[in-house]
Amino acid sequence: MITSLLRKKKDLHFERTYAASIDAVWRAWTEAERLRQWWGPDKTEVAECEVDLRVGGRLFVVTVAGEAMGKYAGTRWPMEGTFTHIDQGRALRYDARSWTEGEEEGTTIVHTNELTLRAESSGTNTKTVVTLDVAITEIGPKAKMAAFGMKWGYKAQLDALDALLAGGDDPR
Repeated sequence: MITSLLRKKKDLHFERTYAASIDAVWRAWTEAERLRQWWGPDKTEVAECEVDLRVGGRLFVVTVAGEAMGKYAGTRWPMEGTFTHIDQGRALRYDARSWTEGEEEGTTIVHTNELTLRAESSGTNTKTVVTLDVAITEIGPKAKMAAFGMKWGYKAQLDALDALLAGGDDPR
């Protein structure tokens, strides 16, 4: 059990509009093979990805720093979560914890992530508005910088999702 976590509250809010159907966006968030194509900040790749899409099901993603991250190259950052709410094609929520592999005691960040999708149409254009709210509730004593950087990490991965949905090559 992690006993050295600092109880803090930090809220992050993101809203993006993608030129894609709700179904395409939903699948990108809920199918492991699609999720691994865009998840994580710049200069990383997903080494492991598991999505058990049911309330009580597991979400597990291990992001690994690439060579371009210099001294951090090879560092592994697992994130393990449990789905707490699923409204098929519209919304999901999961409670999660993230950490640096090998330093779980001091680097764990506990967070709740809530995703909502909404269709927006004009003429023949179908778009999906994605809202993502992240509530960080606990931050390990060695994870303050990581928690601070989560804002940019989420922005980068939402950009990568845009590239994937636009039909571009691997966004990494």
